[in-house]
Amino acid sequence: MNPLLATLGGKLTERWLNLLVLPGALFLAVTAVGATLGQRHWHDADRLRATLDDLAVLPALDRTGTAALLVALVLLTASAASLAAQFLGGAIERYWLRSSRDPLSRAVTARRWRRWKQRDAELEDAVAHAGPTGAGAHGAVTIPKNTWERIQARTEARDRIALRAPTRPTWYGDRMQATADRVEAAYGVDLAALWPRLWLILPEPAVRQIQSARDSFSAAARLAAWAVGYALLAVWWWPAALVAVGCGTVARSRARTALDALAGLIEAAVDVHGRELATRVGLIALDATGLLAHDTGDGMSEVFRKAE
Repeated sequence: MNPLLATLGGKLTERWLNLLVLPGALFLAVTAVGATLGQRHWHDADRLRATLDDLAVLPALDRTGTAALLVALVLLTASAASLAAQFLGGAIERYWLRSSRDPLSRAVTARRWRRWKQRDAELEDAVAHAGPTGAGAHGAVTIPKNTWERIQARTEARDRIALRAPTRPTWYGDRMQATADRVEAAYGVDLAALWPRLWLILPEPAVRQIQSARDSFSAAARLAAWAVGYALLAVWWWPAALVAVGCGTVARSRARTALDALAGLIEAAVDVHGRELATRVGLIALDATGLLAHDTGDGMSEVFRKAE
C-alpha cells in the first residue's frame, strides 16, 4: 500500500507542478519584472539587477522561517493565478462553442455566413471553369495542375470559415454542429441524445483518445486565458504584449487542431459503435447486418429523447 500511495502522491505532485505552479510562477515572474521596469525602463537590465541585489541583502531573508513563508506565499499565489486561468479558460471554451442567441452572436454569424457564401461561390466558379485536358486511366477525367491547385486553395479558404454554411458565431461551434448534422444526415439520429448513451459502451482505447482530444482543447483554452492575463500586464510593461500574442496564436492553432480531432473521433465512434448501441437497446436484432439504417436512427432518437 505504501508504494502505491507514494506513486499516487508523486503523480499528483507532478500534475500540481505542471498545471498550477509552473505557469503561475512564470506569470508572477513576468509581473514582477514588469512592475519593476515599467514602460519607461522596459529594457533596463541594470535596474532589474539592482532591484534583485537589494532584495537579496534584506535581513529578513536570512531567517529560515521568513524564507519558507515567502516560498509558500509564492507557491500559493502562483496556484491562485493558475486556478484563475483555468476558470477563465472554461469561460473561453463556452464562448468558443456558444450558439447564436444574443444579437451580437447573430450578427457575427450572419457576417461569417456571407463570407462563407462568397468563398463557396468562388469555389463553384473555379470548378465550373475547370476544363478537362483529357481522359486518364479507367476513364478518369484529368484537369490542369494549376487549375486543381486553385480549386484546392479555394476549398481550403472556404473550409477555414466553416465546413458547412455557418450557423454559429465561431468556427469551433460550426465544427461540432457539422458533426451533428453529418451524423443525423447519415443515420437519422440526434447526436446530442445519442452521445451520453454511446459514451457508456465505448471501449477504453476510444475513450482515451476522445478524452485526450478533449483535454487538448481545454489546454488550448487555458493558454488563451494566459494570453488575456499577459495582455492586461502589457498595460504596465509592453513586452508582455508579445507574450500575449504568442500565447494567443498558439492557443488558436492548438484549439482548432484539437477540436477538429475531437469532432472526427466523435463521428467515428458513432460510425463504429452506433449499431452496437442500437442492439443493446433492442431496436435491431443481434444477428442483423449492414449499416445503421435511417429508421433505426430515428427510433434511437425517439427512445433517447423520451418523447420530449
